[in-house]
Amino acid sequence: MGHVAVKICGLSDFTNLQVAVDVDVDYVGFVFFPKSPRSVTPEQAGQLASTVPAHVKKVALLVDADDDLILEVMKHVQPDILQLHGSETPDRVAEIKSLSQSQVMKALKIAEEADLDAAKSYFSVCDMLLFDAKAPKDLKNALPGGNGLVFDWRMLQNREFPLPWMLAGGLDTENVEQAVEISGATIVDTSSGAEFWAGVKDPDMIRDFVQKVHSI
Repeated sequence: MGHVAVKICGLSDFTNLQVAVDVDVDYVGFVFFPKSPRSVTPEQAGQLASTVPAHVKKVALLVDADDDLILEVMKHVQPDILQLHGSETPDRVAEIKSLSQSQVMKALKIAEEADLDAAKSYFSVCDMLLFDAKAPKDLKNALPGGNGLVFDWRMLQNREFPLPWMLAGGLDTENVEQAVEISGATIVDTSSGAEFWAGVKDPDMIRDFVQKVHSI
């Protein structure tokens, strides 16, 4: 396969951010969702983002954020992409794109084919898509993402999308090669797959994940 790009999401400290940059990650993600153990403030993320070289894309993960938070994030972080990980409608996505003057990526939670079909309504309003695993209704304290769950990647086989898309959802060093092979993903995203417990990234796991993807 050609180059598979990598995103490490939920970075919240300088050490792990530097490790990700050193191993040639393509995207770094900062989470602005207070319920997440990976959450950072716009000010904290701004300090982290200031150390990210220009060739690495900065992604701000937002969950049904209001305009004030979006503008704060734009001011402090100047992200390249806003990742919308809540229940934002296509209209809201279009509003956020206009407000932020930034690229936007809509995350869609996938459990069955019908969830993938829902992507169609976002084609005209965003720049990228992200497919994540949908948390089962009985999972207590489930987050909008970063739950370490996978979905059936075969659903993505032979599907054509008019936008670039990322594959997320429980990806780790053990399964990412198979995930890419089955889904045809050209960009992969992990958060919990590079942590030794929720919200705490492990430098070795980051290195191993990125190197594994680069070897595909």
